[in-house]
Amino acid sequence: MHAKPAAEPLAVHTATHPVHAPHAHHGHGPAATHADAHAHHTGAHHGDTDNGPRKSWAVLALALAAQILVVLDISVVNTALPTIGRDLGLDGSDMQWVVTAYLMMSGGGLLFGGRIADLLSRKWVFLTGLAVFTIASIVSGFAGGATELIAARAAQGLSAALMTPAALSIIMTTYSGAQRRTGLALWGAVGSLGVAAGALLGGGLTTWAGWQTIFWINAPIGAVALLAGLKVIPAVTTPRASLNQFDLTGAATVIGSLVALVYALGATEQHGWLSPRVLLALAASALLAVAFIRMERRVANPLVPPHTWKVKSLVSGTAVMLGVTGILVGAVFLTSIFVQTVMGYSAIRAGVAFIPLALAITVGTVLAKHALAHGTPRTIAAIGLLLVAGGAALLAQASTGAGFATDVLPGMVIIGLGVGMVFVPVSVSAMGGIPPQHAGMASGFLMTGHEVGAALGVAVISAVASTAGSLTSVTGVIEGFPRGFLAAAGIAAVMAVFAYLRMPAVRAEGAAMHMHH
Repeated sequence: MHAKPAAEPLAVHTATHPVHAPHAHHGHGPAATHADAHAHHTGAHHGDTDNGPRKSWAVLALALAAQILVVLDISVVNTALPTIGRDLGLDGSDMQWVVTAYLMMSGGGLLFGGRIADLLSRKWVFLTGLAVFTIASIVSGFAGGATELIAARAAQGLSAALMTPAALSIIMTTYSGAQRRTGLALWGAVGSLGVAAGALLGGGLTTWAGWQTIFWINAPIGAVALLAGLKVIPAVTTPRASLNQFDLTGAATVIGSLVALVYALGATEQHGWLSPRVLLALAASALLAVAFIRMERRVANPLVPPHTWKVKSLVSGTAVMLGVTGILVGAVFLTSIFVQTVMGYSAIRAGVAFIPLALAITVGTVLAKHALAHGTPRTIAAIGLLLVAGGAALLAQASTGAGFATDVLPGMVIIGLGVGMVFVPVSVSAMGGIPPQHAGMASGFLMTGHEVGAALGVAVISAVASTAGSLTSVTGVIEGFPRGFLAAAGIAAVMAVFAYLRMPAVRAEGAAMHMHH
């Protein structure tokens, strides 16, 4: 369940650079639409006429339909998890994998997906991603056990990593002027609406039609979109790409490192933190990460261009993004299990329970937007992270006999406000000094931090919570819930210090304005 930060302001820049056209993966949060509203206001001064004839909205409708599937499939699972767990006999680490397999593959494969969309036909990359996503969704619904479901979710994630950058670059290359701005504003809205809509849809379908339908609903939408896409999306001939342009080894090592790390965290529940299995997996993850860094220095076309690591504002912003998204998605994961397992909520009630969180994130982004005119990005991000730490510490007090309005809602709203306040300064400062030709790569880098953070957040927070017992038993959840949230509070406090020390200390007004134009 995500609200996403805005990379759209850049998109207006990249008008003539559809390369990687910002891979803002899985949509963006409320900040995005605000940025585009600004673009509309300033349009009058920048020639608000369309460059060339108006294009049909059919291509945009298709790209958005595919993106809605991708966004919903992150959050739709959260409210269905306890039911899926009971039906398929999943343990705590299996439930965590159902969420992280998707996020890990989509995040780990995002930069590679962007590269593929740049080098091959965007139309066919998009349609291939959509076809695989649709098939993987059907397989997910038919899964009879943990292995099948987790493998199908990983396939969904990989296809999302292909589909999203291709969809966004199709919007960027098909439309211009006011039409493009409208497209980007709608793309941003999809991300923020996905937060509440996914939880509600997941809860409703699980309660009324069974958890399988949260996956099967993708099949008719995907099939119609595929048939329409074949006709509607313009085919563009691209020069033949050679294999060495793709950096396959880079993509494989970065995903391998992530898988090993998440596996290690998931295995702690059954085997303990110091078991040979966990230590071996952690060592494998570290080795693959080192191999990735070393190989990236040598290959002709690295996934992440070497100069990226020297852009301090981008690297620090991505690190903060990773931390704050991890806490948000981990908190949603744990809270969804708590309200259903301990408080006895149905899946639909759990879905409704997350609406205040989505609203709080929206309010937080609006507050941060205004605060940026008066303070530095690092100060606003640090305050937001301290709010997140406070909200998590408050949630850690909940136990047996907890009431939603008194024990869950206040902490959740404070976390939402804090998260919203972090998203905006991170997006603005990370992208502030990026030249237009590198905008796509930079936003892809930032979004990779976002997705990877989400996967790691669920893994870390559930691993800490599981030290008290299994997250499938009531006593395990009651004991583990406070531990998970105390860990989240600690991470948020450390991130607040990091944000204050490493993020830009200058006011972002100029950068923010520049980015909108």
